[in-house]
Amino acid sequence: MNLSKFVAAAIIAGSVAVPAKAADIVDTAVAAGSFKTLVAAVQAAGLVDTLKGEGPFTVFAPTDEAFAALPAGTVEDLLKPENKDKLVKILTYHVVAGKVMSTDLKDDMMAKTVEGGEVKIDLDNGPMVNDAKVVTADVAADNGVIHVIDKVIMPTM
Repeated sequence: MNLSKFVAAAIIAGSVAVPAKAADIVDTAVAAGSFKTLVAAVQAAGLVDTLKGEGPFTVFAPTDEAFAALPAGTVEDLLKPENKDKLVKILTYHVVAGKVMSTDLKDDMMAKTVEGGEVKIDLDNGPMVNDAKVVTADVAADNGVIHVIDKVIMPTM
């Protein structure tokens, strides 16, 4: 096959392919496999539909290891129905309205969270959100972005 026929075939084949739809924040977290606790908390808080919504959202997502580092019994206690308001407050403290990519961050900037408080971004020793290290930045979702953090950050209660 000559080059022009190869290019034409590639163009035709490429135009037929249907691009895969990117996953929303929740589906992206589920697919990653390291956010089982976060997903369970989002479900218990009744925030699944919100985080599957249009957005865009920026989520600072603690890993399962980050939740495991909390004092014993903390996660189980937060998942109880009677603690739903507290759980919602903690989870929404991890969310910023809009799509904020790592390239948008400035050292010592403050970002208002959906919970109403603010988180501090520190870039001096690698990207940090409050006292949590960003271990993976810019995980794209079709309704925002996830930045993976190594700690659960807590709002003022």
